[in-house]
Parts: sequence; structure tokens; C-alpha cells
Amino acid sequence: MATASADNPLKEHPAAATAVLSVVGYALVIGTFLGVVPGRVFPDLSLPQVNLLSDAIAVVNTVNVLVIAAGWRWIRRDEVRKHAAAMVTSFGLILVFLVMYLAKIGGGGTKEFVGPAFAYYPYLAMLAIHIILSIVSVPVVLYALILGITHSERELRTETPHRKVGRIAAGAWLVSLALGVVTYLLLNHVYSWEYTVTAVESAGALLAPVVGV
Repeated sequence: MATASADNPLKEHPAAATAVLSVVGYALVIGTFLGVVPGRVFPDLSLPQVNLLSDAIAVVNTVNVLVIAAGWRWIRRDEVRKHAAAMVTSFGLILVFLVMYLAKIGGGGTKEFVGPAFAYYPYLAMLAIHIILSIVSVPVVLYALILGITHSERELRTETPHRKVGRIAAGAWLVSLALGVVTYLLLNHVYSWEYTVTAVESAGALLAPVVGV
């Protein structure tokens, strides 16, 4: 491994930084779903606005699939700078997705699939794989990114597991994003859906008579 740099805590403790950032990310998403995050943090969204955010999220994820695929291709051609730019861009797109997703869930709601059984169960299977991969990919993606931005090209190749971790991170995230786009298309454009208000919005509705909102 590379010699730790005393003035660069990310380089010195990449695993610890990954753990902290992962916990923060999980807490934001889970807290939003459970209504722990205060509803006033999020904008109050109408159904058309929720639909618009769903479309925007799908576009961002589609672009991200292409960016990750390009980054993978570039590193196989040993075009390191292009690869690095693609991976940083991909992480930026992940952050954009996260902001829109939390706003949609916290300020609006979710949609439940309505369709025939022959489509419903494959949809659930793809959604489950998408969600599981999204969850397990977070620390792997963060670890690969932290190694990438804190080490030189030589260090990455000879003193870190960046190549192996990055391959796992890119593969898992690529499949997760692709399945997310497919389930979006099935839910929003192929079949139908029912709208469900999230815990944050439900709590707000219950508290409204009490607090006068």
C-alpha cells in the first residue's frame, strides 16, 4: 500500500471515510422514507411535479449508464485521464440523482405498479435487484472514488485495490442504473401505476389540523 499522507485524511483512511459517507447516505434515504427527516426540508410537490422529477431522474440515470460504459471502455484502452473524468462525472450524476430522488420521495410520494401478473413479477424482480445493487454499491463506489482522487496513477496500479474495486463498483452500478431505467419505463410508459404519499407527506397531513398548516 502507499505510504499514508499525514495531511490527507482521505488518503490515510479511505475505508473509514467510505464508512462515514456511506452511513450518511443511507441515513438520508432511510430517514426520508420513514419520515424521520423533517418534511419542511423538502418542497411540497404536486403529482405533475413528481412525474416530472421521475422523468428527469430517468434521463440522468440513462446518461450515467452511458458515462460509466464510456469510462469502462477508456480504461480498457489505457486512456486514464478520460476514464477518471468519466468516473468523476458519473459520481456527480449520482449526487444529482440523489437530490432529485430525495425531493421526490420527501416532498411527494411513490408509485406502485399496476399491471398483469406476467409483467408484475418480472418488474418486482428487476426492482429488487436494482434496489439491492444500489444499496451494496454505495460503499464500493465511494471507496473506488476516494482511492481514485487521492492516489497517483502509479499508486493506483501498484499499491491499491482500485482496479478490482472499481471493476466491481462500475459493474454493479451499471446494472443497477440500467434496471432502474427499465423499471421506470415499465411503470410509467408501458403499464400503469397508483400514487402513494410518503411517510413525510402523511405525517404532515396528520399534523396539519394540530399545527394549523
